[in-house]
Amino acid sequence: MKLYTRTGDQGQTSLIGGRVSKDDIRVESYGTIDELNSFIGLAAAELENKITSEIKEELFKIQLELFDCGGELANVSKTKEGMLKEEYVEFLEQRIDEYTKEAPPLERFILPGGSKASAYVHAARTIARRAERQIVRLMNSEEIPSVTLKYINRLSDYLFAVARVINFRLHVKDVEYERGAIVFRDRDEKEE
Repeated sequence: MKLYTRTGDQGQTSLIGGRVSKDDIRVESYGTIDELNSFIGLAAAELENKITSEIKEELFKIQLELFDCGGELANVSKTKEGMLKEEYVEFLEQRIDEYTKEAPPLERFILPGGSKASAYVHAARTIARRAERQIVRLMNSEEIPSVTLKYINRLSDYLFAVARVINFRLHVKDVEYERGAIVFRDRDEKEE
C-alpha cells in the first residue's frame, strides 16, 4: 500500500461520500480533532506513574472516541448512524465531577503547565476549544449530530480537570494567575 495517492495535488480531498477543498471547514474540523488526538497521545505517553494509570487508560479510550468523532465529521454521505454516543458525554461528566472533588479548590484562573503531562493536557484542552469553535461554524451550514459538539465541549472541561489532578497527584502546584482576583467561589459561600 502506498501512503501517497496524488489525488490531493490539486487542493481537493476525499471524504466519506464526496470530495471537498482541503480548506473546507469540515476538513479543518476533523483535522483539528486529529491534532487534539495527537496531543492527548503525548500527554498519555508522559503518564508512566501508577498514580496516574487510570487517567492514561481514560485518555486511550478518548483517543478511540476522537477517531470516531473525526470519522463523523468526515462523513458527508449521512449513510450511517453517528458513532459518538451520549454515554461518552456522561462518562466525561462523571470523571469531571470526581477529579474536581479530588483536586484542591480552585479560586483563581491558573496558568497552563506544572508537570510536563499536565502541560500537554492543557495544550490538548486548547485544541479541543478550537475544534469546538470549528464544529460550531460547520453546524451553521451543515447538519452535524448534536452529540459531536456536546462531546468536544465536555472533553475540554474533562481535560482541564485532568490537568489539575495530574499536578495534584504528582505534588506539583498549579500556578495561579496572580494578577487576577478570586473568581471561583464555592456556591454555598456565594449564597451566604
